[in-house]
Amino acid sequence: MKPIKKEKIKMKKLIFTLSIVVFATGLLLAQPKIGTAIGDKAPELTGKSPSGTTIKLSDTKGQLVLLDFWAAWCGPCRRENPNVVAAYNKYKDKKFTNGKGFTVFGASLDKTEADWKKAIETDKLGWPFHISDLQGWNSKHAAIYGVRSIPTNFLLDGDGVIIGTNLRGPALDAAIEKYLK
Repeated sequence: MKPIKKEKIKMKKLIFTLSIVVFATGLLLAQPKIGTAIGDKAPELTGKSPSGTTIKLSDTKGQLVLLDFWAAWCGPCRRENPNVVAAYNKYKDKKFTNGKGFTVFGASLDKTEADWKKAIETDKLGWPFHISDLQGWNSKHAAIYGVRSIPTNFLLDGDGVIIGTNLRGPALDAAIEKYLK
């Protein structure tokens, strides 16, 4: 083989390799990091529902989601629940720019199953996603999100990216409205 032809083959291999590296780097940069700040991909949560089944935050993929940390014993949480219920009922069947439908994923910091279940029923928290490890402030779910006070919430888009935090009352409605189709 002639030296010039060998050099052309080496150059084509180098260009191909560099193209792959640039493409792969672009894919990595396009993925949001996992964290709890706006723009981050929300960390996964897995827990037991009131019926004992295992559910995950990622089960809500494709929907706009309010990840809501609360507890039955928390007065401010219970006073905020009617606003969350109203938002759920208003938006659950709507279409969004990055999601179809709206749901709530409740993560309870309760210590007793009876109190947790009773509050869900009493406050008419009708969405299907409720978890608790019944560890109160020692909840692994709260630790993952750095929750130090409740109520605390995170609004997630259809890809599980955090687009809002600590939205209450009219602020929750306004944030959801921004993403309606």
